Amino acid sequence: MPLQKVLLKPGVNRENTRYTSEGGWYEGNNVRFRQGNPEIIGGWTPFSLNTFVGVCRSLWNWATLGSVNLIGVGTNLKFYIEEGGFFNDVTPIRATTTLGANPFTGDGTTTVVVTAASHGAVNGDYVTFSGVTGTYATLLNAQYQITFINANSYSITTASAVAAGATGGAAVVAAYQLNTGPAYTIPLSGWGAGSWGAGTWGVGGTSNTGIRLWSQMNYGQDLIFGPRGGGIYYWNATSGVTVRGVNLNTLGGTVTFTVASPTVATFTTLLTEGTAVQFSVSTGGTLPTGISSATTYYLINVNGVTANLIDSSGNLINVTVAGSGTFSVSLLVDVPTVQNLITISDTSRFVFAMGCNDYGSVVQDPMLIRWSDQENPYVWTPDATNQAGSIRLSHGTEIVAAVQTRQEIVVFTDATVYSLQYLGPPVVWSSQILGDNISIAGQNAAVIASGVVYWMGVDKFYAYDGRVQTLNCDLRRHVFNDFNLSQRAQVYAGTSEAFNEVWWFYCSANSTLIDKYVVYNYVEKIWYYGTMSRTAWFDSGLLPYPVATNYNPTTQVGRLINHESGLNDNTDGTEYAIDAYISSSEFDIGDGHNFGFVWRIIPDLTFSNSTNAPDGTTPRVTMTIAGLYNSGSGRIDNASGLVAKSSSYLLSEEFTGQIFTRIRGRQMVFQIESNQINTCWQLGAPRIDIKPDGRR
Repeated sequence: MPLQKVLLKPGVNRENTRYTSEGGWYEGNNVRFRQGNPEIIGGWTPFSLNTFVGVCRSLWNWATLGSVNLIGVGTNLKFYIEEGGFFNDVTPIRATTTLGANPFTGDGTTTVVVTAASHGAVNGDYVTFSGVTGTYATLLNAQYQITFINANSYSITTASAVAAGATGGAAVVAAYQLNTGPAYTIPLSGWGAGSWGAGTWGVGGTSNTGIRLWSQMNYGQDLIFGPRGGGIYYWNATSGVTVRGVNLNTLGGTVTFTVASPTVATFTTLLTEGTAVQFSVSTGGTLPTGISSATTYYLINVNGVTANLIDSSGNLINVTVAGSGTFSVSLLVDVPTVQNLITISDTSRFVFAMGCNDYGSVVQDPMLIRWSDQENPYVWTPDATNQAGSIRLSHGTEIVAAVQTRQEIVVFTDATVYSLQYLGPPVVWSSQILGDNISIAGQNAAVIASGVVYWMGVDKFYAYDGRVQTLNCDLRRHVFNDFNLSQRAQVYAGTSEAFNEVWWFYCSANSTLIDKYVVYNYVEKIWYYGTMSRTAWFDSGLLPYPVATNYNPTTQVGRLINHESGLNDNTDGTEYAIDAYISSSEFDIGDGHNFGFVWRIIPDLTFSNSTNAPDGTTPRVTMTIAGLYNSGSGRIDNASGLVAKSSSYLLSEEFTGQIFTRIRGRQMVFQIESNQINTCWQLGAPRIDIKPDGRR
């Protein structure tokens, strides 16, 4: 027989048996396809050697007016703004409380009990103390993580021992950050779990405690963000990365008045022209002359953080006496106090809160959508002078996710896909059902690529390009048979548009943390998969590489990682080889009736861009061919050989000329694998030299 090319269909197919999938690839790891040919995926390098605490579930990249690149990083414990490789903690403050006298009780160890009535903290929360006096002032005036004891006390762990007894002084202030959330879904059972009446009498019900998820988008150069089930927060880029985000509904902080005619007020947060405000004294003293605590004023001539004040009749406010004390400002708007999802329409500049409370209510409605006035994130109460409004979706039990396209916002409930479209006054935004009885795995399971929305459901993959359709997936059975459905909220979708790919990261059946990925190449319409732990992802755009996050459960910290950067596995500054392989389905030798004798393989590879390892080892891969007596009978013989780059020129295609095998079989399996540092390879059309070898 003449030389036979090994030309296999691109993509990996696990929907059928290994023999039924003849002519293709059956399994692999860390391998993609480019123009039909398999190749090792690109390497990764640390974005920064600095770390953040917690599991990242949200990433957002944008730039300020000064062209400073920023990344919002939302974890289950904190919210950060990354700038210049440093993670700046901007987690909003939940509450600030003055504790009683000597609230710290030591026992001679590093465990200190803090007495704090009705503190509202949960285990793992963060608190920062100030105003501590006495021997341990330097030690205790710092940030600590809380270990929950009861509603009126908790413990902290200090860097050094605190002597037995009470200490701290009489003016200790505790600033509590937003409650932390779980790193993964925690199944609950027993009394109090699940809905009323769930489970058998005397046994109790079951439910799940959901993971901490964030949504975030930039509003101009600023950031609007919030945790699922929490409020809406605003971070002002003008204030810098040392200032925390503040609740959009109560922009707090000091207000300084310049005594002039008319009065100039200076705020700590950038506000919008025409915003209604009220003032109150928060720390003793009196309001400036001409300012009343029960009166509504409006901001005009807004310039950065300064503005003039007018009353309801449009009269400028004049102040002759500045007053005394510290003043707080409250915006007179009905900003939702709780939400499950935040998004912003790019073109029309509306802020959306989905799964939020209604006007004048504190009860969360998981199917309600509210939006702010156009170009004004502070105005949410509809009237004749604005475009604020709301709509309630009817199909499903909760809004899960939303993706913005050029012409609409695609909204996913747990059962239905909707389209939100801007119509203008008086309707403003309308909803339309795109598809019913359609699932989505979680908040981050959908992404847009080349104008098409792709998402992962609980048992299949979907796409929306004007109509909703189920994607034909050659890995559907493989993925969903090895999918931890209870951890579906962790699923994270991302794009790598340089390679026409959509990636989904998910938890395998026996894992509570993400450890697998599946990729859809939407140009070649093929699938491939592998093992990798990435908790969040965004594509290159403002930055040169796609950026992802990892998580170390032992140290409870994560990093930002540049993908398609370098040739190796490098997450922390140390380079390791990427373990990559791809293995074919069974293919017949001839017609499969007779045995064939394969005595050599003539490779076809490119090692372009590879370099020698630090020890001088040349880039190489291992080619393996195995023979089978019959399909499914098991391998009766196999042989491997190294294919090594033999030229020192980077662009040369020179490599080992041939591999001698001496393999018999009716069917064959072909495999290529690599675990060599600094190795980049792409397979072409290798040939096998076959001789007939009888029927037995």
